[in-house]
Amino acid sequence: MKNIFNVTKFLLLGIISIAIVSCHNRSSNNSSSLTGWSSKDKSSGGFSSNTNYKGQQAPPGMVLIEGGSFTMGQVQDDVLFDWNTTPVQQQVRSFYLDEAEVTNSEYLFYLEWMEKVFPPSDPRYADIYQSAVPDTLVWRDVLGFNELLTENYLRHPAYADYPVVGVSWVQANQYCKWRTNMVNEKILMDKGVLNPLFKSDTLLIQGQNHFNTDAYLENPNLLFNGDSTIYNKGLPSNVARKKGEARPSRDEFTGRHVKVSDGILSTKFRLPTEAEWEFAAKAIVENREYNNIRGRKKYAWDGKYTRNKSKRYKGDQLANFKQGKGDYSGVPGWSNDGADITISVKSYDPNAFGLYDMSGNVAEWVADVYRPIIDNDANDFNYFRGNIFTKKMIDAEGKVVMVDDNSVEFDTLDNGKLIAKELPGSIKYVPVTKRDAYMRNNYEKAYNVDAKDGDLASTKLYNKNEDELESKPRMYNSPIKPRVIGESGLLMQQYDVEKRNTLISDKSRVFKGGSWKDREYWLDPSQRRYLPEYMATNYIGFRCATDRLGPMTYKRRKPTTTKVNY
Repeated sequence: MKNIFNVTKFLLLGIISIAIVSCHNRSSNNSSSLTGWSSKDKSSGGFSSNTNYKGQQAPPGMVLIEGGSFTMGQVQDDVLFDWNTTPVQQQVRSFYLDEAEVTNSEYLFYLEWMEKVFPPSDPRYADIYQSAVPDTLVWRDVLGFNELLTENYLRHPAYADYPVVGVSWVQANQYCKWRTNMVNEKILMDKGVLNPLFKSDTLLIQGQNHFNTDAYLENPNLLFNGDSTIYNKGLPSNVARKKGEARPSRDEFTGRHVKVSDGILSTKFRLPTEAEWEFAAKAIVENREYNNIRGRKKYAWDGKYTRNKSKRYKGDQLANFKQGKGDYSGVPGWSNDGADITISVKSYDPNAFGLYDMSGNVAEWVADVYRPIIDNDANDFNYFRGNIFTKKMIDAEGKVVMVDDNSVEFDTLDNGKLIAKELPGSIKYVPVTKRDAYMRNNYEKAYNVDAKDGDLASTKLYNKNEDELESKPRMYNSPIKPRVIGESGLLMQQYDVEKRNTLISDKSRVFKGGSWKDREYWLDPSQRRYLPEYMATNYIGFRCATDRLGPMTYKRRKPTTTKVNY
Protein backbone atom coordinates (compact mmCIF):
# COMPACT_ATOMS: atom_id res chain seq x y z
CA MET A 1 0.00 0.00 0.00
CA LYS A 2 2.84 2.31 0.86
CA ASN A 3 4.53 1.54 -2.47
CA ILE A 4 1.36 2.41 -4.37
CA PHE A 5 1.16 5.71 -2.48
CA ASN A 6 4.78 6.54 -3.37
CA VAL A 7 4.23 5.72 -7.05
CA THR A 8 1.10 7.90 -7.12
CA LYS A 9 3.03 10.71 -5.43
CA PHE A 10 5.81 10.59 -8.04
CA LEU A 11 3.30 10.51 -10.90
CA LEU A 12 1.55 13.60 -9.55
CA LEU A 13 4.85 15.43 -9.16
CA GLY A 14 5.78 14.50 -12.74
CA ILE A 15 2.46 15.75 -14.12
CA ILE A 16 2.81 19.03 -12.21
CA SER A 17 6.37 19.50 -13.54
CA ILE A 18 5.29 18.87 -17.14
CA ALA A 19 2.42 21.34 -16.73
CA ILE A 20 4.78 24.01 -15.39
CA VAL A 21 7.25 23.48 -18.26
CA SER A 22 4.41 23.52 -20.79
CA CYS A 23 3.07 26.80 -19.39
CA HIS A 24 6.56 28.24 -19.52
CA ASN A 25 7.01 27.17 -23.15
CA ARG A 26 3.70 28.67 -24.17
CA SER A 27 4.65 31.84 -22.41
CA SER A 28 8.08 31.94 -24.04
CA ASN A 29 6.60 31.32 -27.51
CA ASN A 30 4.55 34.49 -27.18
CA SER A 31 7.35 36.71 -25.97
CA SER A 32 10.75 37.89 -27.05
CA SER A 33 13.44 35.97 -25.19
CA LEU A 34 15.68 39.04 -25.35
CA THR A 35 13.26 41.70 -24.10
CA GLY A 36 10.49 39.90 -22.25
CA TRP A 37 7.77 41.69 -24.20
CA SER A 38 4.75 39.58 -25.10
CA SER A 39 3.76 39.40 -28.78
CA LYS A 40 0.10 39.64 -27.72
CA ASP A 41 0.67 42.68 -25.54
CA LYS A 42 -0.60 45.68 -27.51
CA SER A 43 1.52 47.99 -25.39
CA SER A 44 4.60 46.53 -27.10
CA GLY A 45 3.69 48.51 -30.22
CA GLY A 46 3.04 45.48 -32.43
CA PHE A 47 6.67 44.93 -33.33
CA SER A 48 6.56 41.14 -33.00
CA SER A 49 7.12 38.82 -35.95
CA ASN A 50 4.73 36.19 -37.30
CA THR A 51 4.80 33.32 -34.78
CA ASN A 52 2.54 31.20 -37.01
CA TYR A 53 5.04 31.05 -39.89
CA LYS A 54 5.27 27.47 -41.11
CA GLY A 55 8.05 27.85 -43.63
CA GLN A 56 8.25 28.78 -47.27
CA GLN A 57 6.06 26.87 -49.70
CA ALA A 58 7.25 25.92 -53.18
CA PRO A 59 5.73 28.29 -55.77
CA PRO A 60 3.45 26.76 -58.44
CA GLY A 61 5.33 24.64 -60.96
CA MET A 62 8.64 24.83 -59.10
CA VAL A 63 10.87 22.40 -57.24
CA LEU A 64 13.36 23.06 -54.45
CA ILE A 65 17.01 22.84 -55.47
CA GLU A 66 19.01 22.20 -52.30
CA GLY A 67 22.21 24.21 -52.53
CA GLY A 68 25.75 23.03 -51.97
CA SER A 69 29.28 22.99 -53.32
CA PHE A 70 30.10 21.75 -56.82
CA THR A 71 32.65 22.04 -59.60
CA MET A 72 31.43 24.61 -62.10
CA GLY A 73 32.84 24.12 -65.58
CA GLN A 74 34.11 20.99 -67.26
CA VAL A 75 37.16 18.78 -66.98
CA GLN A 76 36.43 16.96 -70.23
CA ASP A 77 38.47 17.67 -73.35
CA ASP A 78 37.74 21.16 -74.71
CA VAL A 79 37.48 20.17 -78.36
CA LEU A 80 36.59 23.70 -79.51
CA PHE A 81 39.41 25.27 -77.45
CA ASP A 82 37.14 28.02 -76.18
CA TRP A 83 38.82 27.91 -72.76
CA ASN A 84 35.69 29.42 -71.21
CA THR A 85 34.69 26.44 -69.07
CA THR A 86 37.71 26.16 -66.79
CA PRO A 87 36.59 24.21 -63.71
CA VAL A 88 36.18 26.23 -60.50
CA GLN A 89 34.68 25.33 -57.14
CA GLN A 90 31.53 27.25 -56.27
CA GLN A 91 28.93 27.31 -53.50
CA VAL A 92 25.29 27.75 -54.55
CA ARG A 93 22.48 28.71 -52.17
CA SER A 94 19.21 26.80 -52.19
CA PHE A 95 16.59 28.12 -54.61
CA TYR A 96 13.45 27.14 -56.48
CA LEU A 97 13.45 26.45 -60.21
CA ASP A 98 10.69 25.74 -62.72
CA GLU A 99 10.46 22.01 -63.36
CA ALA A 100 10.16 22.73 -67.09
CA GLU A 101 10.63 25.59 -69.54
CA VAL A 102 7.92 28.22 -69.91
CA THR A 103 5.52 26.92 -72.55
CA ASN A 104 3.62 28.64 -75.35
CA SER A 105 0.34 28.37 -73.41
CA GLU A 106 1.87 29.99 -70.31
CA TYR A 107 3.39 32.78 -72.35
CA LEU A 108 0.13 33.35 -74.23
CA PHE A 109 -1.60 33.89 -70.86
CA TYR A 110 0.97 36.61 -70.21
CA LEU A 111 0.28 38.18 -73.62
CA GLU A 112 -3.49 38.10 -73.03
CA TRP A 113 -3.00 39.90 -69.71
CA MET A 114 -0.73 42.47 -71.35
CA GLU A 115 -3.25 43.05 -74.14
CA LYS A 116 -6.06 43.60 -71.64
CA VAL A 117 -4.14 45.86 -69.26
CA PHE A 118 -2.10 47.69 -71.91
CA PRO A 119 -4.36 47.60 -75.01
CA PRO A 120 -2.27 48.20 -78.14
CA SER A 121 -5.13 50.25 -79.59
CA ASP A 122 -4.24 52.95 -77.07
CA PRO A 123 -1.21 54.92 -78.37
CA ARG A 124 0.18 55.16 -74.83
CA TYR A 125 0.47 51.37 -74.57
CA ALA A 126 1.10 50.22 -78.15
CA ASP A 127 4.84 49.82 -77.66
CA ILE A 128 4.38 48.14 -74.26
CA TYR A 129 2.33 45.26 -75.61
CA GLN A 130 4.43 44.86 -78.76
CA SER A 131 7.63 44.64 -76.70
CA ALA A 132 6.33 41.45 -75.06
CA VAL A 133 5.41 39.59 -78.26
CA PRO A 134 7.96 36.89 -79.26
CA ASP A 135 9.66 37.10 -82.64
CA THR A 136 7.86 34.41 -84.63
CA LEU A 137 10.04 35.07 -87.68
CA VAL A 138 12.97 33.26 -86.05
CA TRP A 139 11.71 30.11 -87.81
CA ARG A 140 12.43 31.52 -91.26
CA ASP A 141 15.39 30.21 -93.26
CA VAL A 142 16.50 31.53 -96.64
CA LEU A 143 16.79 27.94 -97.90
CA GLY A 144 14.14 26.32 -95.74
CA PHE A 145 10.35 25.90 -95.96
CA ASN A 146 9.25 26.86 -92.42
CA GLU A 147 6.45 29.40 -92.91
CA LEU A 148 4.05 26.99 -91.21
CA LEU A 149 6.00 27.41 -87.96
CA THR A 150 6.15 31.21 -88.18
CA GLU A 151 2.35 31.28 -88.43
CA ASN A 152 1.40 28.53 -85.98
CA TYR A 153 4.12 27.63 -83.47
CA LEU A 154 3.25 30.26 -80.86
CA ARG A 155 -0.56 30.23 -80.94
CA HIS A 156 -1.78 26.92 -82.36
CA PRO A 157 -3.03 24.45 -79.67
CA ALA A 158 -0.93 21.68 -81.23
CA TYR A 159 2.13 23.48 -79.82
CA ALA A 160 0.56 24.64 -76.53
CA ASP A 161 2.89 22.55 -74.34
CA TYR A 162 5.99 23.24 -76.41
CA PRO A 163 8.61 25.63 -74.96
CA VAL A 164 8.21 29.22 -76.09
CA VAL A 165 11.02 30.45 -78.35
CA GLY A 166 11.72 33.71 -80.14
CA VAL A 167 11.99 35.39 -76.74
CA SER A 168 14.99 37.62 -76.04
CA TRP A 169 16.76 37.85 -72.69
CA VAL A 170 15.09 41.22 -72.11
CA GLN A 171 11.62 39.77 -72.75
CA ALA A 172 12.29 36.80 -70.46
CA ASN A 173 13.18 39.21 -67.64
CA GLN A 174 9.97 41.16 -68.18
CA TYR A 175 7.98 37.95 -67.92
CA CYS A 176 9.62 37.12 -64.59
CA LYS A 177 8.65 40.51 -63.15
CA TRP A 178 5.04 40.05 -64.30
CA ARG A 179 4.91 36.56 -62.79
CA THR A 180 5.95 37.94 -59.39
CA ASN A 181 2.95 40.26 -59.35
CA MET A 182 0.51 37.64 -60.60
CA VAL A 183 1.54 35.04 -58.01
CA ASN A 184 1.34 37.53 -55.13
CA GLU A 185 -2.00 38.89 -56.34
CA LYS A 186 -3.38 35.34 -56.24
CA ILE A 187 -1.95 34.77 -52.73
CA LEU A 188 -3.64 37.92 -51.39
CA MET A 189 -6.92 36.93 -53.01
CA ASP A 190 -6.76 33.46 -51.47
CA LYS A 191 -5.97 34.97 -48.06
CA GLY A 192 -8.99 37.27 -48.24
CA VAL A 193 -6.93 40.46 -48.38
CA LEU A 194 -7.58 41.43 -51.98
CA ASN A 195 -10.87 41.27 -53.85
CA PRO A 196 -10.82 39.64 -57.31
CA LEU A 197 -9.87 42.66 -59.41
CA PHE A 198 -11.02 41.45 -62.81
CA LYS A 199 -14.46 40.52 -61.43
CA SER A 200 -15.16 44.03 -60.20
CA ASP A 201 -17.86 46.03 -62.01
CA THR A 202 -16.52 49.37 -60.81
CA LEU A 203 -12.78 48.98 -61.43
CA LEU A 204 -11.05 49.44 -64.78
CA ILE A 205 -7.94 47.22 -64.80
CA GLN A 206 -5.90 49.16 -67.30
CA GLY A 207 -2.59 50.99 -67.47
CA GLN A 208 -1.28 51.95 -64.06
CA ASN A 209 -4.33 50.42 -62.37
CA HIS A 210 -3.18 46.86 -61.74
CA PHE A 211 -1.56 45.00 -58.86
CA ASN A 212 2.15 45.52 -58.22
CA THR A 213 3.97 43.79 -55.37
CA ASP A 214 6.54 46.52 -54.67
CA ALA A 215 3.88 49.24 -54.65
CA TYR A 216 1.64 47.22 -52.32
CA LEU A 217 4.43 46.60 -49.82
CA GLU A 218 5.53 50.22 -49.95
CA ASN A 219 2.04 51.57 -49.35
CA PRO A 220 -1.22 49.75 -50.23
CA ASN A 221 -2.84 53.10 -50.97
CA LEU A 222 -0.50 53.58 -53.93
CA LEU A 223 -2.55 51.05 -55.89
CA PHE A 224 -5.56 52.27 -57.91
CA ASN A 225 -5.03 55.82 -56.65
CA GLY A 226 -5.98 54.79 -53.13
CA ASP A 227 -9.29 53.11 -54.04
CA SER A 228 -10.00 51.02 -50.93
CA THR A 229 -12.68 48.90 -52.64
CA ILE A 230 -9.98 46.59 -54.01
CA TYR A 231 -9.36 45.30 -50.47
CA ASN A 232 -11.54 42.91 -48.51
CA LYS A 233 -12.33 44.61 -45.20
CA GLY A 234 -13.95 41.52 -43.76
CA LEU A 235 -17.45 41.03 -42.36
CA PRO A 236 -17.95 41.36 -38.60
CA SER A 237 -19.57 38.38 -36.92
CA ASN A 238 -22.55 40.47 -35.67
CA VAL A 239 -23.67 41.51 -39.18
CA ALA A 240 -27.11 40.11 -40.02
CA ARG A 241 -27.24 37.51 -42.79
CA LYS A 242 -30.10 36.30 -44.91
CA LYS A 243 -31.72 33.01 -43.99
CA GLY A 244 -29.66 30.11 -45.29
CA GLU A 245 -26.71 32.33 -46.11
CA ALA A 246 -23.45 30.80 -44.95
CA ARG A 247 -21.12 32.73 -42.72
CA PRO A 248 -18.30 34.17 -44.87
CA SER A 249 -14.90 32.57 -44.38
CA ARG A 250 -12.48 34.70 -42.44
CA ASP A 251 -8.74 34.38 -42.78
CA GLU A 252 -6.26 35.69 -40.22
CA PHE A 253 -5.28 38.40 -42.75
CA THR A 254 -8.80 39.48 -43.69
CA GLY A 255 -9.34 43.16 -42.91
CA ARG A 256 -5.68 44.08 -42.71
CA HIS A 257 -2.72 44.47 -45.03
CA VAL A 258 0.07 41.95 -45.41
CA LYS A 259 3.69 42.81 -44.66
CA VAL A 260 6.97 41.09 -45.45
CA SER A 261 7.10 39.93 -41.83
CA ASP A 262 3.94 37.86 -42.39
CA GLY A 263 5.95 35.56 -44.64
CA ILE A 264 3.16 34.70 -47.09
CA LEU A 265 4.19 36.67 -50.18
CA SER A 266 6.40 35.05 -52.79
CA THR A 267 9.94 36.25 -53.38
CA LYS A 268 10.69 37.84 -56.75
CA PHE A 269 10.86 35.60 -59.80
CA ARG A 270 13.89 35.97 -62.02
CA LEU A 271 16.12 34.11 -64.43
CA PRO A 272 18.48 31.65 -62.71
CA THR A 273 22.12 32.63 -62.51
CA GLU A 274 24.57 30.62 -64.58
CA ALA A 275 25.95 28.90 -61.47
CA GLU A 276 22.44 28.01 -60.28
CA TRP A 277 21.40 26.64 -63.66
CA GLU A 278 24.50 24.48 -64.06
CA PHE A 279 24.25 23.21 -60.49
CA ALA A 280 20.59 22.26 -61.00
CA ALA A 281 21.29 20.61 -64.35
CA LYS A 282 24.16 18.46 -63.09
CA ALA A 283 22.13 17.29 -60.08
CA ILE A 284 25.10 15.66 -58.37
CA VAL A 285 22.76 14.86 -55.49
CA GLU A 286 21.83 11.59 -57.24
CA ASN A 287 25.33 10.16 -57.14
CA ARG A 288 28.01 10.68 -54.54
CA GLU A 289 30.75 9.17 -56.67
CA TYR A 290 34.00 11.11 -56.88
CA ASN A 291 33.67 11.72 -60.62
CA ASN A 292 30.26 13.35 -60.32
CA ILE A 293 31.10 15.54 -57.34
CA ARG A 294 34.29 16.74 -59.02
CA GLY A 295 32.51 17.84 -62.17
CA ARG A 296 32.89 14.83 -64.40
CA LYS A 297 29.17 14.35 -64.87
CA LYS A 298 28.58 14.85 -68.58
CA TYR A 299 24.81 15.18 -68.88
CA ALA A 300 21.76 16.05 -66.78
CA TRP A 301 21.23 12.30 -66.27
CA ASP A 302 23.56 9.77 -64.68
CA GLY A 303 25.74 8.17 -67.34
CA LYS A 304 28.12 8.88 -70.19
CA TYR A 305 25.78 8.17 -73.09
CA THR A 306 22.63 9.68 -74.62
CA ARG A 307 20.76 6.36 -74.99
CA ASN A 308 18.56 4.65 -72.42
CA LYS A 309 20.14 1.64 -70.72
CA SER A 310 16.99 0.19 -69.17
CA LYS A 311 15.72 -3.12 -70.53
CA ARG A 312 12.32 -1.78 -71.57
CA TYR A 313 13.52 1.35 -73.38
CA LYS A 314 17.03 0.28 -74.29
CA GLY A 315 18.47 2.34 -77.13
CA ASP A 316 15.95 5.19 -76.93
CA GLN A 317 17.38 8.70 -76.84
CA LEU A 318 17.27 10.47 -73.47
CA ALA A 319 16.94 13.98 -74.92
CA ASN A 320 15.87 15.93 -77.99
CA PHE A 321 18.95 16.99 -79.96
CA LYS A 322 20.47 16.90 -83.44
CA GLN A 323 21.96 13.45 -83.92
CA GLY A 324 23.96 14.18 -87.05
CA LYS A 325 24.17 16.06 -90.32
CA GLY A 326 20.63 16.18 -91.66
CA ASP A 327 19.43 14.01 -88.76
CA TYR A 328 17.23 15.84 -86.25
CA SER A 329 15.10 12.93 -85.04
CA GLY A 330 16.54 9.60 -86.09
CA VAL A 331 15.31 6.90 -88.44
CA PRO A 332 11.47 6.60 -88.55
CA GLY A 333 10.20 3.85 -86.25
CA TRP A 334 13.56 3.18 -84.62
CA SER A 335 16.05 5.20 -82.62
CA ASN A 336 13.74 8.17 -82.97
CA ASP A 337 13.78 10.92 -80.32
CA GLY A 338 10.23 11.88 -81.24
CA ALA A 339 10.84 15.40 -82.50
CA ASP A 340 12.34 17.16 -85.50
CA ILE A 341 12.10 20.57 -83.82
CA THR A 342 11.13 21.16 -80.20
CA ILE A 343 8.82 18.76 -78.36
CA SER A 344 6.32 19.04 -75.50
CA VAL A 345 7.97 19.72 -72.16
CA LYS A 346 8.28 16.72 -69.82
CA SER A 347 8.51 14.31 -72.76
CA TYR A 348 11.68 12.82 -71.28
CA ASP A 349 12.49 11.67 -67.76
CA PRO A 350 13.54 14.37 -65.27
CA ASN A 351 16.94 14.56 -63.61
CA ALA A 352 17.55 13.82 -59.92
CA PHE A 353 16.14 17.20 -58.85
CA GLY A 354 12.92 16.59 -60.78
CA LEU A 355 13.81 19.04 -63.59
CA TYR A 356 12.87 18.29 -67.18
CA ASP A 357 14.82 19.04 -70.37
CA MET A 358 17.94 20.43 -68.74
CA SER A 359 19.78 18.78 -71.64
CA GLY A 360 18.15 19.17 -75.05
CA ASN A 361 14.85 20.50 -76.45
CA VAL A 362 15.76 24.21 -76.10
CA ALA A 363 18.75 26.01 -74.69
CA GLU A 364 17.90 28.49 -71.93
CA TRP A 365 18.71 32.07 -71.00
CA VAL A 366 20.41 32.66 -67.67
CA ALA A 367 20.86 35.96 -65.87
CA ASP A 368 24.63 36.46 -66.25
CA VAL A 369 26.58 38.79 -68.50
CA TYR A 370 29.13 36.75 -70.44
CA ARG A 371 32.82 36.81 -69.69
CA PRO A 372 35.28 34.05 -70.70
CA ILE A 373 36.41 33.47 -67.12
CA ILE A 374 34.44 32.67 -63.97
CA ASP A 375 36.56 34.43 -61.36
CA ASN A 376 36.17 32.34 -58.23
CA ASP A 377 39.17 34.12 -56.69
CA ALA A 378 36.99 37.23 -56.61
CA ASN A 379 33.90 35.35 -55.40
CA ASP A 380 33.17 31.67 -54.79
CA PHE A 381 29.73 32.10 -53.17
CA ASN A 382 26.59 32.39 -55.32
CA TYR A 383 28.56 33.77 -58.26
CA PHE A 384 26.77 36.21 -60.56
CA ARG A 385 27.96 38.82 -63.04
CA GLY A 386 25.50 41.56 -63.91
CA ASN A 387 24.77 43.53 -60.74
CA ILE A 388 23.45 47.07 -61.08
CA PHE A 389 22.53 48.25 -57.60
CA THR A 390 19.45 50.47 -57.45
CA LYS A 391 17.19 52.21 -54.97
CA LYS A 392 13.65 53.57 -54.98
CA MET A 393 13.36 57.05 -56.43
CA ILE A 394 12.21 59.65 -53.88
CA ASP A 395 10.70 62.97 -54.94
CA ALA A 396 11.19 66.40 -53.34
CA GLU A 397 8.37 65.68 -50.89
CA GLY A 398 10.04 62.53 -49.66
CA LYS A 399 7.54 60.23 -51.38
CA VAL A 400 8.27 57.17 -53.49
CA VAL A 401 7.83 57.91 -57.20
CA MET A 402 5.34 55.78 -59.10
CA VAL A 403 5.37 55.36 -62.87
CA ASP A 404 2.01 56.54 -64.20
CA ASP A 405 0.49 56.29 -67.67
CA ASN A 406 2.01 59.59 -68.75
CA SER A 407 5.55 59.14 -67.42
CA VAL A 408 6.62 55.85 -69.01
CA GLU A 409 10.22 55.89 -70.25
CA PHE A 410 11.40 53.63 -73.07
CA ASP A 411 14.77 52.17 -73.94
CA THR A 412 15.66 51.81 -77.60
CA LEU A 413 17.50 48.51 -78.06
CA ASP A 414 20.28 48.13 -80.61
CA ASN A 415 17.91 46.33 -82.98
CA GLY A 416 15.56 49.33 -82.91
CA LYS A 417 12.85 47.78 -80.71
CA LEU A 418 11.38 49.78 -77.84
CA ILE A 419 10.94 48.44 -74.32
CA ALA A 420 9.56 50.18 -71.25
CA LYS A 421 12.09 50.69 -68.45
CA GLU A 422 9.30 50.31 -65.90
CA LEU A 423 5.64 49.53 -66.54
CA PRO A 424 2.93 51.99 -65.43
CA GLY A 425 1.83 51.21 -61.89
CA SER A 426 5.28 50.17 -60.71
CA ILE A 427 7.81 51.94 -58.49
CA LYS A 428 10.59 53.81 -60.24
CA TYR A 429 14.13 52.74 -59.41
CA VAL A 430 17.38 54.66 -59.99
CA PRO A 431 21.03 53.57 -59.61
CA VAL A 432 22.64 54.17 -56.25
CA THR A 433 25.05 57.09 -56.09
CA LYS A 434 28.65 57.27 -54.94
CA ARG A 435 27.37 58.97 -51.82
CA ASP A 436 25.20 55.90 -51.13
CA ALA A 437 28.26 53.67 -51.50
CA TYR A 438 30.61 55.88 -49.50
CA MET A 439 32.79 54.02 -46.94
CA ARG A 440 31.35 50.64 -47.94
CA ASN A 441 33.69 47.70 -48.14
CA ASN A 442 31.52 45.50 -50.37
CA TYR A 443 30.80 47.81 -53.34
CA GLU A 444 31.76 51.27 -54.52
CA LYS A 445 29.30 52.08 -57.29
CA ALA A 446 26.01 51.08 -58.90
CA TYR A 447 27.29 49.60 -62.18
CA ASN A 448 29.19 46.38 -61.55
CA VAL A 449 28.52 44.46 -64.77
CA ASP A 450 32.16 44.76 -65.88
CA ALA A 451 33.70 44.48 -62.40
CA LYS A 452 37.28 43.14 -62.51
CA ASP A 453 36.86 42.30 -66.20
CA GLY A 454 36.32 45.36 -68.35
CA ASP A 455 36.06 48.19 -65.84
CA LEU A 456 38.70 50.88 -65.42
CA ALA A 457 40.32 49.06 -62.50
CA SER A 458 41.06 46.05 -64.73
CA THR A 459 42.92 48.09 -67.38
CA LYS A 460 46.38 49.63 -67.45
CA LEU A 461 44.78 52.90 -66.34
CA TYR A 462 43.70 51.35 -63.05
CA ASN A 463 45.21 54.26 -61.07
CA LYS A 464 43.15 56.89 -62.90
CA ASN A 465 39.76 58.30 -62.00
CA GLU A 466 36.91 57.96 -64.49
CA ASP A 467 36.17 61.67 -64.17
CA GLU A 468 39.71 62.46 -65.37
CA LEU A 469 39.35 60.56 -68.66
CA GLU A 470 37.65 61.82 -71.80
CA SER A 471 36.58 58.27 -72.70
CA LYS A 472 36.69 55.01 -70.85
CA PRO A 473 39.14 52.44 -72.27
CA ARG A 474 37.52 49.28 -73.66
CA MET A 475 38.86 45.85 -72.82
CA TYR A 476 36.61 44.13 -75.39
CA ASN A 477 36.65 45.63 -78.88
CA SER A 478 33.04 44.73 -79.68
CA PRO A 479 30.84 46.53 -82.22
CA ILE A 480 29.29 49.84 -81.17
CA LYS A 481 25.86 50.46 -82.64
CA PRO A 482 25.54 54.02 -84.01
CA ARG A 483 22.65 55.56 -82.13
CA VAL A 484 21.42 58.24 -84.51
CA ILE A 485 17.76 59.23 -84.27
CA GLY A 486 16.11 59.81 -87.62
CA GLU A 487 13.35 62.23 -88.61
CA SER A 488 10.73 59.65 -87.62
CA GLY A 489 12.03 59.73 -84.06
CA LEU A 490 13.26 56.14 -84.31
CA LEU A 491 16.80 54.79 -84.23
CA MET A 492 18.33 54.72 -87.71
CA GLN A 493 19.28 51.28 -89.02
CA GLN A 494 23.05 51.62 -89.23
CA TYR A 495 25.92 49.23 -88.62
CA ASP A 496 29.31 49.68 -87.01
CA VAL A 497 31.82 49.86 -89.89
CA GLU A 498 34.93 49.69 -87.70
CA LYS A 499 37.04 46.55 -87.59
CA ARG A 500 36.15 44.58 -84.46
CA ASN A 501 37.61 41.38 -83.01
CA THR A 502 34.98 40.18 -80.53
CA LEU A 503 31.24 40.14 -79.82
CA ILE A 504 31.74 40.18 -76.03
CA SER A 505 30.18 43.23 -74.41
CA ASP A 506 28.17 44.24 -71.37
CA LYS A 507 25.03 43.35 -73.36
CA SER A 508 26.13 39.76 -74.06
CA ARG A 509 24.10 37.28 -72.02
CA VAL A 510 24.83 33.61 -71.36
CA PHE A 511 22.58 30.80 -72.50
CA LYS A 512 23.09 27.21 -71.38
CA GLY A 513 22.17 23.68 -72.40
CA GLY A 514 21.83 22.03 -75.79
CA SER A 515 18.75 22.29 -77.99
CA TRP A 516 16.94 20.44 -80.77
CA LYS A 517 19.30 22.22 -83.17
CA ASP A 518 22.57 21.31 -81.39
CA ARG A 519 24.84 18.30 -81.54
CA GLU A 520 25.51 16.12 -78.49
CA TYR A 521 28.53 18.21 -77.44
CA TRP A 522 26.28 21.06 -76.26
CA LEU A 523 24.14 18.85 -74.00
CA ASP A 524 26.86 19.09 -71.36
CA PRO A 525 25.54 21.54 -68.71
CA SER A 526 29.05 23.00 -68.40
CA GLN A 527 29.04 24.39 -71.93
CA ARG A 528 28.29 28.09 -72.27
CA ARG A 529 27.46 30.38 -75.16
CA TYR A 530 26.26 33.95 -75.47
CA LEU A 531 24.13 36.31 -77.55
CA PRO A 532 23.20 40.00 -77.25
CA GLU A 533 20.37 40.38 -74.75
CA TYR A 534 18.01 41.87 -77.35
CA MET A 535 18.30 38.98 -79.84
CA ALA A 536 16.07 35.89 -80.09
CA THR A 537 16.36 32.53 -81.83
CA ASN A 538 14.24 29.45 -82.52
CA TYR A 539 16.29 27.31 -80.14
CA ILE A 540 16.51 29.41 -76.94
CA GLY A 541 13.77 29.42 -74.29
CA PHE A 542 13.83 30.08 -70.55
CA ARG A 543 12.58 29.03 -67.14
CA CYS A 544 12.19 31.09 -63.96
CA ALA A 545 13.82 30.82 -60.56
CA THR A 546 13.16 32.35 -57.14
CA ASP A 547 15.05 32.40 -53.87
CA ARG A 548 14.76 29.98 -50.98
CA LEU A 549 14.34 31.70 -47.60
CA GLY A 550 15.55 30.30 -44.32
CA PRO A 551 17.07 26.80 -44.10
CA MET A 552 18.65 25.21 -47.17
CA THR A 553 16.27 22.25 -47.10
CA TYR A 554 12.98 21.06 -45.63
CA LYS A 555 14.94 18.85 -43.25
CA ARG A 556 15.26 20.76 -40.00
CA ARG A 557 18.32 20.13 -37.88
CA LYS A 558 17.81 20.29 -34.15
CA PRO A 559 20.32 22.47 -32.33
CA THR A 560 22.77 20.58 -30.18
CA THR A 561 24.37 21.76 -26.98
CA THR A 562 27.76 20.72 -25.76
CA LYS A 563 28.59 20.71 -22.09
CA VAL A 564 31.95 22.28 -21.40
CA ASN A 565 33.80 21.38 -18.23
CA TYR A 566 36.14 24.03 -16.94
